[in-house]
Amino acid sequence: MRRSMVSATGLAAALFCLSITAQAADKPRQAARPTGPTSAEVLAASTPTDWRSPDPENLLYMDLAQGRVIIELAPAFAPAHADNIRKLVREGWFDGLAVDRVQDNYVTQWGDADGTRTPKTAQTKLAPEFVVRGPALAKLPFTPLPDRDTYAPEAGFSDGFPAARDRKGGQAWLVHCYGMVGVGRDMALDSGSGAELYAVIGQAPRHLDRNITVVGRVLRGMEVLSALPRGKAAMGFYDKPEDRIPITQVRLAADLPADQRENLIVLRTDTPTWAAYVESRRNRREEFFPIPAGHIDVCNMPLPVRTLDATKDRGR
Repeated sequence: MRRSMVSATGLAAALFCLSITAQAADKPRQAARPTGPTSAEVLAASTPTDWRSPDPENLLYMDLAQGRVIIELAPAFAPAHADNIRKLVREGWFDGLAVDRVQDNYVTQWGDADGTRTPKTAQTKLAPEFVVRGPALAKLPFTPLPDRDTYAPEAGFSDGFPAARDRKGGQAWLVHCYGMVGVGRDMALDSGSGAELYAVIGQAPRHLDRNITVVGRVLRGMEVLSALPRGKAAMGFYDKPEDRIPITQVRLAADLPADQRENLIVLRTDTPTWAAYVESRRNRREEFFPIPAGHIDVCNMPLPVRTLDATKDRGR
């Protein structure tokens, strides 16, 4: 009798253990919270050498009634287009033109919608600069991200610009992340000149990569471009000219007195601080994130931008 009682007790204990094990298996496994600084702590610990001041020759100030948009050109990727855009700006090409297209979750576009203007010194069409090859590629800085990219063998940053690289194919290119600025064109590959520009205001349309010349990115003012009324015609164009958003003026920072320039600094993407910042975004350490992603996408990696007297970054 005693042996049967012991067996029954053992069986009950075994069944209880199996039940607990099954319940534990049903619960999602929670990864251990990663250790290390948060994104805010990484930026707070940065030093002046971790930041760079954009070249005034590459900074465009586009003024609308709704606010100012600051664009940094990327001549390392599109030298001919960057030079042509400078010529267009210096001859006042964009002054008095308008934003004529705002397509939801896609782009805001501006330029000569009616085709009534002719550039004075700038080219009307240029050979495409979709990718960088040859000697220019060897000089191009590139800091890869540690995670796999869907659209390219490698993705990362080049002097602060989100980019992709195919070392086997011998080419690199800027990618269509939120805030990137591209050159509008027609079907002909050489039909773009920089006289018509757009900024990505929605989810990254990476299918456009290597099909359109990308010339830079918005450093400040995305809240202006992304909040404009959506166009109701096909592809987000405004169907009435009076609905277009006038451009007051576009100027190069280099052409303005120093006291009229905005002293922006941008986090460098080739330093240990950048590597720590990337890791803090891959595995979020803030209390809000109980499960770290352990992965980062190039278009989900914000670039911190500050003014020289600012105490908080704009890259969160």
